[in-house]
Amino acid sequence: MLFWIAAHLGYPGLLNLIRYQTFRTGAAVATALIIGWIIGPKFIGWLRVRQGKGQPIRADGPQTHLAKRGTPTMGGLMILTAMSLAILLWMDLSNPFVWACLFVTLGFGAIGFMDDYDKVRKATTAGIPGRVRLLLEFLIAGIAAWIIMRQNGSGLFLPFTNRYYLELWWFYPVFAAFTIVAFGNAVNLTDGLDGLATMPVIIASVTFMVIVYLAGNVRFADYLGIPHVAGAGELAIFCGAVVGAGLAFLWYNAPPAAVFMGDTGSLALGGALGTIAVVAHHEIVLGIVGGLFVVEALSVIVQVFFYKRTGKRVFRMAPIHHHFEQLGWSEPTVVIRFWIISLVLALAGLSTLKLR
Repeated sequence: MLFWIAAHLGYPGLLNLIRYQTFRTGAAVATALIIGWIIGPKFIGWLRVRQGKGQPIRADGPQTHLAKRGTPTMGGLMILTAMSLAILLWMDLSNPFVWACLFVTLGFGAIGFMDDYDKVRKATTAGIPGRVRLLLEFLIAGIAAWIIMRQNGSGLFLPFTNRYYLELWWFYPVFAAFTIVAFGNAVNLTDGLDGLATMPVIIASVTFMVIVYLAGNVRFADYLGIPHVAGAGELAIFCGAVVGAGLAFLWYNAPPAAVFMGDTGSLALGGALGTIAVVAHHEIVLGIVGGLFVVEALSVIVQVFFYKRTGKRVFRMAPIHHHFEQLGWSEPTVVIRFWIISLVLALAGLSTLKLR
């Protein structure tokens, strides 16, 4: 909105700063952070009153988690509120990539909200049926993938190469939708400990803030040998809003958590990162940067696969963060060590910009 006003007025005086994506990215971080801090206490109090018993805790999970009973969930609404206001305030709303990312973020957030609401209402850890949820996710992601493909083609660019890509043609929307849905659910599976998913999402968002800015600048993209995507740089502001809202939420989600983001937040944030990666043609790099989320999801797939066929478990408990808890690691130890892994993977992902 402010970008449109400044452009309409011809960027006079200090409004000239709004012309620059770097300024608006910083402003989005600050705006989402401040909004999140302000609404946090009242929002958490409102959730506590509305939900009563809070998020149901798995009876077969780590016994230490039973102390979390009564903690309100759906804190993702706080994240989505803060980041959406910052996005609408600072971004160029004529950019179709902005609306594709918002469509997925809010759409996945709505699916997560329905799932969280169903769990709280029925006081059970089982929400809406998985097949229904996946169908809705693929519908939303497919529409966004089609919009993105119409803007910047259907090529899958490979890291460590100089603009080399595989042309996927009609299969590209399927691949892009799968990337978005898979990453949304991977982040969702990771969100099992206080702060575990929040900081890696922030780290991945900062990483893609850099990537989309470089991909959107023709000179930087040409120098680095990465695909240039006109308009992708605007998503650096989107990433900034995610970072600001995530930091504000982490203030209240740090151990011991006063609120959980729930599927409302984890599905939305994962879907947002997946969509941003698709826009920048860095889907494979997303697997590196978000490697922690990938491993968490794979641990569940492996556990279920082997248990159904052999009756034996590969891990003591899945997702894998629970496995380490069962090995005797304290919750803060698991969380901080996984944060460190996320940071290392983010640096590895950024290295692909030069190693080619």
